Amino acid sequence: QVQLVESGGGSVEAGGSLRLSCVASGYTYSMAWFRQAPGKEREGVAVIYTGSGSTSYADSVKGRSTISQDNAKNTVYLQMNSLKPEDTAMYYCAARRGTYGSWSNPQTYNYWGQGTQVTVSS
Repeated sequence: QVQLVESGGGSVEAGGSLRLSCVASGYTYSMAWFRQAPGKEREGVAVIYTGSGSTSYADSVKGRSTISQDNAKNTVYLQMNSLKPEDTAMYYCAARRGTYGSWSNPQTYNYWGQGTQVTVSS
């Protein structure tokens, strides 16, 4: 069982930046960030494959966000810049043990963090 612990959420004004962190307690094949706003489905934001370091992003954040990792710390980061009010959501870290299909499908993830709230005001 892998435990994921997120941190770094908060409230910022539009145009601001936040960095989210997620520490994993064990091995993961890939780690991703999802977000869910009230009344909406959980959306994949970005993924990083821990072995290769390759990444993918949702179109909604591409060019504004960067996912990265520190293997020595078993930590994944999501740097979010130029934040918009529509980025407001609960952000979740997720991890999976292997390749189970589309990275943005939340049903393919084995482990989830508790979530961290991001609020962007206009």
